[in-house]
Amino acid sequence: MSMELIHATNLELISRSMIRQDGVEFALARAGSHQHLLIYAPSTSKVLDFFTGESATIVDRTLLVCPLSSQNAKGLRLALPWLRPQPLGLSTSAGLGDRLGLATPGHVRAIRATGNRIVPIFAQQSIRENTRTGRTPRQVLDDAIWGMFAEGWQDKFGADADHLKTTDDVDSCLACGYSFFTIDPGDHVDNRAETASLNELRQMVEALPSEVIPSASGLAGRSFTIEHLTIHFDEPTLLKAAVKYSRAVQHVAKMYHHLIQAAGQHPVELEVSVDETEQPTTHAEHVYIASELQRLGVHWISLAPRYIGRFEKGVDYLGDLKAFEADFAGHAAIARHFGPYKLSLHSGSDKYSIYSIAARLTNGLVHLKTAGTSYLEALRTVAVVDVPLFREIYAFAREHYEVDRASYHVSAILERAPLPESITDWPTLLDQFDAREIFHVTFGSVLRYELSDGSRPFYDSLMNLLQNNPEVYANNLEKHFIRHLTPFILQSSATGISG
Repeated sequence: MSMELIHATNLELISRSMIRQDGVEFALARAGSHQHLLIYAPSTSKVLDFFTGESATIVDRTLLVCPLSSQNAKGLRLALPWLRPQPLGLSTSAGLGDRLGLATPGHVRAIRATGNRIVPIFAQQSIRENTRTGRTPRQVLDDAIWGMFAEGWQDKFGADADHLKTTDDVDSCLACGYSFFTIDPGDHVDNRAETASLNELRQMVEALPSEVIPSASGLAGRSFTIEHLTIHFDEPTLLKAAVKYSRAVQHVAKMYHHLIQAAGQHPVELEVSVDETEQPTTHAEHVYIASELQRLGVHWISLAPRYIGRFEKGVDYLGDLKAFEADFAGHAAIARHFGPYKLSLHSGSDKYSIYSIAARLTNGLVHLKTAGTSYLEALRTVAVVDVPLFREIYAFAREHYEVDRASYHVSAILERAPLPESITDWPTLLDQFDAREIFHVTFGSVLRYELSDGSRPFYDSLMNLLQNNPEVYANNLEKHFIRHLTPFILQSSATGISG
């Protein structure tokens, strides 16, 4: 950025953000814990119309000092095309969720540190998480944009409208510019099929909509030979799959066709998520889902079955790794046969023991989805910088765990988590299994906790600490996500996968 601009402001420029585009200079600058967008342009430039802020004229140029508002984030996306989310296609990819809106710089550094071999989704948050954090889809995307801009990111990235359940959800995220839409039909999965007798399944089928009855699928009596798998749709297998998933598939098709019509020329891609079910998705059920989605005209880029074992929040995979590998190999073969499409690892953060398995068996056609682990790294930053605050948050989380765990698949036991008075090394508490899950699932209660005067003491203190210690937080995130991403990179190098 020009020396004129540097001398024109007393703010501290963030050097990685400085960029010149079509004669206009852009940068972020810091004043204490607050940041501002600086724009230095010819006074006749129409780019200035995209932004609002305080202006000053320097000869024939205008300096704008702008707040980090939603309008100005939109202006950046208009002025700098690389800050617009794009479809990711079949590249190996990772969703790097951010519940606080301050994690993107650390995410960017981790992606770069691993050679840009993984295509990132920097904006990702489910509607459920938005409700718990009090954020909107637009805020999630805007926060990611500011983080990318701060780090000078100019490569491809996506924005995931995660776990959508209604067409209104689709519309609200589409209006913000999201590119990746994860449809969650979990409310339409009928888990009664798992224990129903054949006669009960026959009776349940009679209640299905005509367009998804088993006879419409064309699968009755069919056998599939898919690589090492042989799958036969005898009556019990087909009826169980149809009863369990037919309404879910129909819902996905409805959501998909609404998305495509509403998106018009805006490029989008679809992920299908059936991971939040009581029982694993069998190989036959995966074939049923993929076959029916194709029959109903749905095009998808990735799919998240419910795998065997447990994918609990914030901890490594729980289960038999050899059994997981055998099961996952079948799902990968089915994804190649009906796609190719990527297999998605939901609740994928901290599942270190399965990353190389997933990358190898899919030949890199895999999407890793993380969310709350970045919040845990925010807490690690607190544990280093402000132990009394961290202790308060932990005590509060313990009090709220039994209620908050209800909507999560977790196995932490409160009595196994260390008592506050017994802890001498606070940062390592985040590596203890039970405490880690307790922190993970109580994030909503912690962030929303409100006093009678309307203040949110934990949220305000946490945000203030992170904004005043951005490098500590970014460094923690970079180290943490390098560990997540490296197995995919190493496997890519070994098998010749191109990310």
